[in-house]
Order: sequence, then structure tokens, then C-alpha cells
Amino acid sequence: MATLRDIKRRIASVQSTQKITRAMKLVAAAKLRKAQERVIEARPYAKQMAHMVDDVAVRSVRTLHPLLREGRPADTEAAPHKLVLVVSGDRGLCGAFNSNIIRRSMDLVRAGEREHVALSLIVVGRKVRDFYRRRPVQVRSEYVQIFDRLAFDHAQQIGREIATAFTVGEVDEVDLVYNEFRSVVSQRVVTERLLPLPVAQGDEPPEEFIFEPSPAAILAELLPRHVETQIYRALMESVAAELGARMTAMDNATKNASEVIELLTIQFNKARQERITRELLEIVGGAEALRQAR
Repeated sequence: MATLRDIKRRIASVQSTQKITRAMKLVAAAKLRKAQERVIEARPYAKQMAHMVDDVAVRSVRTLHPLLREGRPADTEAAPHKLVLVVSGDRGLCGAFNSNIIRRSMDLVRAGEREHVALSLIVVGRKVRDFYRRRPVQVRSEYVQIFDRLAFDHAQQIGREIATAFTVGEVDEVDLVYNEFRSVVSQRVVTERLLPLPVAQGDEPPEEFIFEPSPAAILAELLPRHVETQIYRALMESVAAELGARMTAMDNATKNASEVIELLTIQFNKARQERITRELLEIVGGAEALRQAR
């Protein structure tokens, strides 16, 4: 049975942990507001960029730019190769945020094995990097510790690597896996096709546009920027989603700590009452024994 000292030590330990979880919740809440504003501001731009790319591409032919290529070149006999860009967090203590991303990426890896498709990864975030370091999966490159200073330059670097690999024919399809920020308590794992760029095909023929300088020149400038923009949006979504998940997880941990402290306090009071009762019984018993001895 735990002594009073042991129970007091456990209460003090839980109280210290509660202070940490409460502080982490406040820090995440302070950062979340700014991250949420950035995501909300970036979504319309990314959406309009995708609409504009689709509008131009549907009125052009896919041979005008290699990022619109579908399927392997005719003179290539190698098996199809898929590249997956996986975005996780650098830190833990955020609930199922990282595990959900890792689980979805492993589903894609297993699906590639079943379909006999070569698959490689670009990992963003320390958690997914550490996970795949211990597994026989090809990781082309890794980007860690970038979320505290996230800038468009990071998306440009990743986008150039992906576009180059796709353009030279090293990969035939690029998928993007990340956590989409929906609310403070809700994040959704999303898998999107990044390359080749999906182009909607309507039932009616598109209206003819006059391009200046030319469709090829416009696509050469627009398509790489579109890829980088979508990557940047996904990175910002992941940052906001991680902060929301951490805020929720630390709030739950703080509440659980309060419950544990309450239970330990009840246990401490019961143990102290038992100890006082036992000491009183010993005193009364000793007094009665002295009285009878006289």
C-alpha cells in the first residue's frame, strides 16, 4: 500500500505535468491564430491558381508542357514509378496527427507493392522521416525542421525537385499526403494527385482563347508556380492542423491531470484518515492496558 509520502510525491508530479501541458496548450493556441489566418488567406489564391491552370490547359494540348504528360513515354519499358510527398510534423504530443499521416502513407506503399509499382517518398517532418528510416522504403529526400520558419522558398525547393524528376521521366505520378486543417478539433488526412496536373474535360468544347505570347510560354511559367503553390498551401495546412491537434491534445491532458489529482487527493485523505484512526486506536489501547495493569 502506498504511503502518504508516495501519494504526495505522485500528486506533485502530476501537478508539474499539468503545468507543462497547460503551457503547451497556450503556446499552441497563440501560434494557431496566425497559422489559421495564413491558411484562410492562401486557400483562395491556390484555388484560383488551380482554376486558371485548368482553364489554360484544357484549351491547349498536353504536349505543350511535360508537367501535363500522362503515362510513360512510348520508348520506355520500365515499370511505372510513383512518388509520394508525405507531410508530417517535427514534434509529437499532438494526438493522432502524425500516426494518421504515417498510416495513410503506408497504405499507399502497400498498394504500390500489390500493383507492382515502384514507389519512392519525399518526406517532410521529423516524425515521418524517423519512421521510414527503419523500413525498406526508398526515400529520395527529406526536409525537417522547416515549419518554425516556413516560407515559400521551402515549397519552391520541393517543387523544383518534384518537377525535375517528373519532367525527365524518373517518376510518372506524384501524390501529396498531408493533414488538412478544418477546425481546432478536426483535421482530415488528404491524398491529392499533384502530377500530372489533373485537367477537367467538359462535355462541351472549350471556348477559343487568344494567347499572348503563346500557350507554351504561359504554361512554362504557370505550371511550375502552380505546383509550388499547392505544396506551400499543403505545408501551411499541415502547420495549422498540427497546432490544432496539439492544442486539443494538451487540453485533454490538462483535464485528465486534474482528474488524476482529484483521485490522488481522495486517496491521500483516506490514507491519512486511516493513519489517524490507527494511531488513536493505539493510544486508547495503550491507555487501557496501563489502566488494567494498575
